[in-house]
Amino acid sequence: VVSPGGVGFDINCGVRLIRTNLKEADLDPAMKEKLADELFRAIPVGVGQGGIIGKLTDAELDLVLRKGMEFTTLKNLSWPADQDFVEERGSFEGADPGKVSARAKARGRTQCGSLGSGNHYAEVQVVDDVFDETSAAAMGLEKGTICIMLHSGSRGLGHQVCTDALEAVSRAMAAEKRVLVDQQLACVKVSSVEGQNYLAAMRAAANFAFVNRALMTKSVRDTFGKVFGTTAQLLEMRVVYDVSHNIAKEETHVVDGKEMRVLVHRKGATRAFGPGHEEIPEKYRAIGQPVLVGGSMGTCSYVLTGTAGAMNQTFGSTCHGAGRAMSRTRAMRELDSSEVMKQVKAHGVSARVASKRLVAEEAPASYKDVSAVVDTCHAADISRKCVRLRPVICIKG
Repeated sequence: VVSPGGVGFDINCGVRLIRTNLKEADLDPAMKEKLADELFRAIPVGVGQGGIIGKLTDAELDLVLRKGMEFTTLKNLSWPADQDFVEERGSFEGADPGKVSARAKARGRTQCGSLGSGNHYAEVQVVDDVFDETSAAAMGLEKGTICIMLHSGSRGLGHQVCTDALEAVSRAMAAEKRVLVDQQLACVKVSSVEGQNYLAAMRAAANFAFVNRALMTKSVRDTFGKVFGTTAQLLEMRVVYDVSHNIAKEETHVVDGKEMRVLVHRKGATRAFGPGHEEIPEKYRAIGQPVLVGGSMGTCSYVLTGTAGAMNQTFGSTCHGAGRAMSRTRAMRELDSSEVMKQVKAHGVSARVASKRLVAEEAPASYKDVSAVVDTCHAADISRKCVRLRPVICIKG
């Protein structure tokens, strides 16, 4: 079966990591504040805000939905090598713009290349600790390296694709007199009309998300070049990896001793293929797939690597973040946004937030301890710790 709710509303909400040849010493206090200001100006943030390249034409939007990052490569908006380090090379096959509703397209048309709100962020981070020097070196990471992490997805377009699919799937279940405790877990057979329509639209939304992060990468590169008086090429700002969350993917896994094609739903999870897998970029094939685990505002993030254990135990999957410790409503009721901002600043993070009233929702106290979650995944051998990243600039909607 396929379940739109089992994928989630923010289809291909994912994380991209970009490394530079800068070190923490290159980012003095004045430079850090200037960089924070410029990034906040360059990346559209907040609910419903516009995208970096403005309003897409019908032809451009269809190309984005059908081909993903092939659009940014064709338009010279990303580097040719970027696609080599993106899951599915930034383009899901089987995407069909014709299965995406007019309402979904209208919501996404002006949002491509924007951060959004909620738990999404753009962070400048420093490699704070290295646990696996061999894997870190393969990714171009060492202690003190300045990196940028982007966390965003398919914006309003993906949300509408999920909304539309849930309605269609719920109608199909009702026609068959099937009842669920939670309608958001409504599902249909993969082979059904509703299932095939959803998967085609989901893949299109996933392609939109890849392009969204690619366009923000362009803004980040341009901004770093401007602030440091050089070019992104000379700063060696290459993509380390871009990994998807909130996605359903047809994959081959061993089930009861036999290889089977299955549809793996990863909601609040991320792919973690082990060493030697053919879908891992050749550069990383010996170490396992890079896994990017984002923290919350002001807390650390991690780069992990996939393991054979994940392939054997969890269909090649691991955690994608810490997960919430309290609801947004409770966080807004119990935490003070101004105090949270003071705490973030006290930890050496220059934060720029579009809606300061909502800061409490994303406070570190609202989430579980990401280090404890990562340690658990490491101990369970479903991913292996590589490096820890400490934020120095945080941009949020």
